[in-house]
Amino acid sequence: MRFAGKEIVLKDGRTCILKPNSPEYAEEMIEYLKVTSAETEYLLRYPDEVNFTLEKEREILQGLLDNPYAIMMVAIVDGKVAGNGSINGIGDKRKIRHRASLAIALYKEYWGLGIGRAMIDYMTELAGQIGWKQVDLEVVAENEHAKILYEKCGFVESGRRHNALVFDDGTYHDEILMYKNLR
Repeated sequence: MRFAGKEIVLKDGRTCILKPNSPEYAEEMIEYLKVTSAETEYLLRYPDEVNFTLEKEREILQGLLDNPYAIMMVAIVDGKVAGNGSINGIGDKRKIRHRASLAIALYKEYWGLGIGRAMIDYMTELAGQIGWKQVDLEVVAENEHAKILYEKCGFVESGRRHNALVFDDGTYHDEILMYKNLR
């Protein structure tokens, strides 16, 4: 989806631009996926699972940019990618067509500056304009910082998936299910 870029002032005084992600960022996005996956265990993939080509990433980003029902947002600070977020429909069946799913991650160096909150607020605003009525997300139960952020953005807990994730060290972790009504 194409949408207007938005400038925000971060807690440290720098400027961040929130705008549609696009193929021009494909190379940076591959690196971002590898690094952010290594910086926290709370993302769904490990760095070695980021294995698509530059051409494939460009194709993915172009497809999302051209899709009027998909939001793919990039945060740019000092000319560099600081984070990425998306909201996409969860299915095309009539009973679930009103729902979309949110995902977001930032490089660790940008945590706590207000980028995540601004991205979530802007993405959910855009989701409402598209016509989504509810945005869902999942968060690893131990990820307290993210859970607090989501609650500040208006998400509420709706359930828990026990043993939803198994980490490489063999430990199992629950996922907390959250949602935000946009209607």
